[in-house]
Amino acid sequence: MSVGIRIRRGATIPLKGESEKILSDAAPSETYALKPDNFFGIVPRLMVKEGEEIAEGAPVFHCKKDPRIFFVSPVSGRVKEVVRGAKRKILKIIIEQQVGDVITHKIPASKSLSREKIIEILLKSGAWPFIKQRPYGIIADPDAIPKAIYVSTYSSAPLDVDFQFLLKNDKEDFQKGIDVLNTLVVSPVILSVDATFSGFFEYIKGVDLLQIKGPHPAGNVSVQIHKHKPINMGEKVWELRPEDVVNIGKLFINGQFSAQRTLAVAGESVFQPQYIKTKIGALITALTDITGFDNSQQNRFINGDVLSGKAEAPNGHLDFHNNLLTIIPEGNHYRMFGWLPFMDNKIPSLSKTSLSWLFGKKPYNVDTNMNGEERALVVTGEMEKVFPMEIYPMQLLKACMANDIEKMEALGIYEVIPEDFGLIDYANTSKIEAQQIIKEGIELMIKEVG
Repeated sequence: MSVGIRIRRGATIPLKGESEKILSDAAPSETYALKPDNFFGIVPRLMVKEGEEIAEGAPVFHCKKDPRIFFVSPVSGRVKEVVRGAKRKILKIIIEQQVGDVITHKIPASKSLSREKIIEILLKSGAWPFIKQRPYGIIADPDAIPKAIYVSTYSSAPLDVDFQFLLKNDKEDFQKGIDVLNTLVVSPVILSVDATFSGFFEYIKGVDLLQIKGPHPAGNVSVQIHKHKPINMGEKVWELRPEDVVNIGKLFINGQFSAQRTLAVAGESVFQPQYIKTKIGALITALTDITGFDNSQQNRFINGDVLSGKAEAPNGHLDFHNNLLTIIPEGNHYRMFGWLPFMDNKIPSLSKTSLSWLFGKKPYNVDTNMNGEERALVVTGEMEKVFPMEIYPMQLLKACMANDIEKMEALGIYEVIPEDFGLIDYANTSKIEAQQIIKEGIELMIKEVG
């Protein structure tokens, strides 16, 4: 079964530095890291100590609220350091890779795999955090029965990955992962694909194809759910990244936790933008040693895309879920008379007051300069032009800022996550941190409503 969705509101931002279709193996990474902040709403409880030897796939910490949810080591080695922040908050657990044991789980024959047994294996192996749940974008509740499971292979963010290329060597594992997921849901897994070319995804069995066409944020699962099967009160929807479907497939084939992570290293500062195969939590330098980058200037390293990714140190570690590492120049400079519309039109703008639209859709050079400070939040209609969901984004933001739970519910807080407001952060002239406001609003909802 195949249906289609066309998104008209949004924007495509062409940037220089798109990854070439080259797949390389990463340089050796001395350390790997797990970051509790990568898992929204999780309060970690450590299960290891500094200096302790640990096997690949062994639990490092678990969720304090639900101790069944384990977060495991991507490699065997030694716990080198537990990095803490204010109030002793755990920021990351660094594991020094060494030759060691690999935990192998017993996987029963496919015919005897019940839903309960599959959930038990996913929890015990540490693969459960691959599954996210809507509302809120939190780790899925193992006791919930989802209305649907979405896997989106349609990428629309700037410089985002091509999953056709990224998973070209993992077709069998992807199919196995889909088969496993179909046991967890009543209806078939919904596989979102590019309407113009779905490639090998068109031949995956046991899925409902959802063909997507349109500019960013058409690739966001929130938009797809909203247009396809909107969430009603009390309903749950699960989602997974395509490569995490592969990791689940590998688990049920060989019984070992798979930490495979293929990243597109992209951005203007990268000398050889390409795809690199590594493991979850690897050092960023293990990738940049292959691609190279312009170190004659200060750069911003972003775990994810330029709209919704997180800044990371050049010698930091990769995040758990992302398949994209973006490197662009740091915008630590000021433009003389930068407010004039005809000044420096190399910067892409969604506003007609800028003359950048005269230069067509050619890729732009960009940096992180915001070109101004935070201003008054006024009604301009800018947000609505790039927000394809039938939700009033400005009113929702104001309700979140006022901590008005009833209005937040009425205005659609259950249907969004912070990354859905990435384009609004870029487009609106108020320069408010919309994603941070939505994140704080969701945290309030979890605390007060659950």
